[in-house]
Amino acid sequence: MRTRKPRVENKIIVVTGAAQGIGFACAQMLADEGATVVLSDIRQADGEAAAARIAAEGGKAHFILADVTSETACANLMNETARHYGRIDGLVNNAGWYPRATLEETTTEFWDQILNVNLRGPFYCCKFAVPHLRAAGGGSIVNVGSLNGIQALPNLVAYGAAKGGLLSMTRTLAGALAPDRIRVNYLIPGWVLTEGEIALHAKNGVSLEALKKGGQGLALGRHQTPEDSAYAALYLLSDEAAQVTGTILNVDAGGSCLPIQPGAPYVG
Repeated sequence: MRTRKPRVENKIIVVTGAAQGIGFACAQMLADEGATVVLSDIRQADGEAAAARIAAEGGKAHFILADVTSETACANLMNETARHYGRIDGLVNNAGWYPRATLEETTTEFWDQILNVNLRGPFYCCKFAVPHLRAAGGGSIVNVGSLNGIQALPNLVAYGAAKGGLLSMTRTLAGALAPDRIRVNYLIPGWVLTEGEIALHAKNGVSLEALKKGGQGLALGRHQTPEDSAYAALYLLSDEAAQVTGTILNVDAGGSCLPIQPGAPYVG
């Protein structure tokens, strides 16, 4: 009987926004599959606790504090990872922020904040990770996108612009970096009820019950979990996806096939 090897054994992978939700699920699953994972987040206590939890479960994990909107912090994250572990094999650009605002409510400051986190951050991380990926002989970048990057959803003009830009950047980099054997892909989670999203909507007066009743992404009968996206990221980071680059991997339970419900609490 063939014994299955861990799918990302001995790979060094950086995950941003890894203190909770999809980022933590990715880090945990990658560690379970043999990777050494560097978790990054702006919340130091939560990030350190997340890395400690993975280590307690037998995984290899390390936390580095980094704000992805800072070029210096992103450079330090990648350089420190490579210095400590000798190389970088993969990157998950997961850190993101998605409050709603109508066009009239979108101030210049709000616009800049959204694009800084959701587009400038992945740009910085790619910029400083790529030299290390190239030195390692290739690797994989997973940019966590959104349905907002490919279709219009209400009151998310800045977020949609950022995620649409991230998709364009993904495809551009996939072509540019292919000669270096660096693959770049765009992962679209569906409606994931993370702790952060539930808390965000609670502040706006939207209850968990209302979230479960409204929105889209239920074509397959349930909301997605962070682990659903983590399985997809694991595939894209593994050698099983050696010929996959510049693609959109939709993990939205068919949400993109359903009509948009105006006013629904879904944010993508």
